[in-house]
Amino acid sequence: MKAAIIVFPGSNCDRDMQVAIRAASGQEPIMVWHKDTELPQLDLIAVPGGFSYGDYLRSGAIAAHSPIMKEVAERAAMGVPVLGICNGFQILTETGLLPGALMRNAGLKYICRDVWLKVEQTHSIFTRGYDKGQIIRVPIAHHDGNYFCDDVTVNRLEDQNRIAFRYCESDGSVSDDANPNGSRHNIAGILNRRKNILGMMPHPERLISSTLGGSDGKAMFDSAVTALTS
Repeated sequence: MKAAIIVFPGSNCDRDMQVAIRAASGQEPIMVWHKDTELPQLDLIAVPGGFSYGDYLRSGAIAAHSPIMKEVAERAAMGVPVLGICNGFQILTETGLLPGALMRNAGLKYICRDVWLKVEQTHSIFTRGYDKGQIIRVPIAHHDGNYFCDDVTVNRLEDQNRIAFRYCESDGSVSDDANPNGSRHNIAGILNRRKNILGMMPHPERLISSTLGGSDGKAMFDSAVTALTS
């Protein structure tokens, strides 16, 4: 399997993503600088977390205009799976590859802690390694993770089964108290209609081994590799 990780000035989870993909696939992903204009043949593209361009203007707004993103959008349209985590999610919304926007956290503070997520759907290569309704623990680390979209969009996401993860309590109940940033409908991650693009604020790549304190993120990378190599 051949994967690429897009690196921007300010990316800080590109190495975490590299380790997660390497561990799952046994192959070394290539690191692609944001000013590059071409990509080789790929099975997977990952847009990592961080603070691209220092989050000036809006998180991901400048990165969305980096030369490589035109190529990423074209590959996504061809069906190549794209995974955007944290700042990567923000970039995917800014490019229009995913709907909505990520705003300042409701509490206006940076949040860095583990949260509970409820797996809402398992019909994508990124989520099929989980059980529907499964509760997993994954870290968050963001200041602008408050997912917002209009009523029409959120209803479309619900109706089309495109909400991948929701913030929840440890028992799986979805509540305002379990929502760390104010996201609509407790949304932690969404898919495009074709379900080959996943954007999520929590960091599964940071929890892929008991050495790191847990392995609830491992299934995402393992299932993607299995789907792409089987």
